[in-house]
Amino acid sequence: MYAPKGVGALIIKKNHYLEPLIYGGGHQKGMRSGTLNVSGIAGLGEACRLRQLEMAYDEKVIASKRGRLQFLLQTNIPELVINGDYSNRLAGNLHVSIPHIPNKAVIARIRHQLAISTGSACSSGVETSSHVLQAIKLPTDLVEGSLRISIGKFTTNEEIDYAANILSKAINIVAQAISSDSRSRKIDSTF
Repeated sequence: MYAPKGVGALIIKKNHYLEPLIYGGGHQKGMRSGTLNVSGIAGLGEACRLRQLEMAYDEKVIASKRGRLQFLLQTNIPELVINGDYSNRLAGNLHVSIPHIPNKAVIARIRHQLAISTGSACSSGVETSSHVLQAIKLPTDLVEGSLRISIGKFTTNEEIDYAANILSKAINIVAQAISSDSRSRKIDSTF
């Protein structure tokens, strides 16, 4: 939503009770304690207002950029798999897998050039496979080769081209290294 970092909203069903995480001053009918972040709240409100005005247009533009990135990646990486539904997905999310290419090897090559991840933002730092990808019964090689790419309102077409180029090169380098390693193991096993 492009609101200030560190602010959020919680919508609770009427007459539903949540156990507070922090007890004390009794703010929000005992739901939380502490001084309200007034500037953050105002920023969140303004972000909501602007998103309501701009979202319909922005989402089309963002989806177009996602489509451009998807096309470039599929052109350069023929074995690339798009995860999820093609029609019903978030405009700014491209989730892909490359069979037999470990996502950690790709991330290691590009982590200083692109902000890209192997899972959801809320599970960053978690070393287990995505429970969502397992639930949709994605094969293990696709789960292990999965990458989540986010595109935002301020992402430019030049950045899309740059990202596609870097990612394609990194994946091809990793694929060549795996292929080379596999060939040398076969040679070693014959001796």
